[in-house]
Amino acid sequence: MNLDSDMLWRRCAHLGRVLLPLVDQDPGRQADRHENLRTGGIDRAVGEQLIEILAALAAHAAAIDASVKFDALSLKEVAKAAADKRIFELLAGLPDTFTDVRDEQAVSLFRLAAYDGRQASRWLSWLSMEVRHALIVLAERSATPPATCGDAFRWAAAANLPQ
Repeated sequence: MNLDSDMLWRRCAHLGRVLLPLVDQDPGRQADRHENLRTGGIDRAVGEQLIEILAALAAHAAAIDASVKFDALSLKEVAKAAADKRIFELLAGLPDTFTDVRDEQAVSLFRLAAYDGRQASRWLSWLSMEVRHALIVLAERSATPPATCGDAFRWAAAANLPQ
C-alpha cells in the first residue's frame, strides 16, 4: 500500500470512528439506534462496529470517486455513497493490509456479512441506511452547507473525541 492510499484509508477510518459519537450528541439518538439494533436482532457492539466500517467504506468509495482532497469531501457525497453503492462496490479499492488491527477485523467482519447472503447481508443494507442518516444529520449541522469531512474532524476535536 502506498503512503497516499494508507493516509486516505486512515482518514476514512477516523471518520467512521467519530461518526456515532458526533451524532450521539443529539439527545435520544443513541437510544434510538440501540433500540433499532435490538429490534433488528443485531448485537449492539457488532452493529456499531459495522456502522463504523460502513461509514469508512462509504467515505473511501466517495473519496476515490471525487476529485477533491478528503477533508473537502462533502458529507452528503459520503452519505450518497453509503446509500447508492452496492455492498460489494464498497470493498473495491481497499488496501490489502491495514496498519490498524481494528480496521482489519472490522473489514473482515463486513466481508463475512456481505458474503453470508442471509440475514447478515440484509443487516448491511439496513445499516448502510443508518450510516446515510447519520451523515445527513451531521451535514445539516453546518451553518454553511455543504458540511465536509474536515468539518466532522473539527467537530470531533472540539468534542475531545479520540484522534
